[in-house]
Amino acid sequence: MKKIFQLQVENKKPERQLESVKNEIRKYMKRERKKKLPDEATYWDFECKIGENEAEAKSVSVSELIAGLDDAHEKKQTSCYVEIVAKAVARSAKVEEPLEVEPSL
Repeated sequence: MKKIFQLQVENKKPERQLESVKNEIRKYMKRERKKKLPDEATYWDFECKIGENEAEAKSVSVSELIAGLDDAHEKKQTSCYVEIVAKAVARSAKVEEPLEVEPSL
């Protein structure tokens, strides 16, 4: 998803508009997580970018995305660019080391 969200809309309080944007992002991520994973993958991960426009967008983690929207709201920005790309990730297997057992006498 690559989208420019309007944070200041006529006839709508800015706080309600911000909550609407957050809700849309959460719904998108939930929808993407429900998709069938490829055989070699174990979970969906997201590459996120946020900024005032596409050129100024910086990479952030999923948890920092909502905080970035809050920052944009505090700065009184009229719009915010959000890019979310889902990718299937295979979790690497843990290498278990054998436990050292002390010989009993």
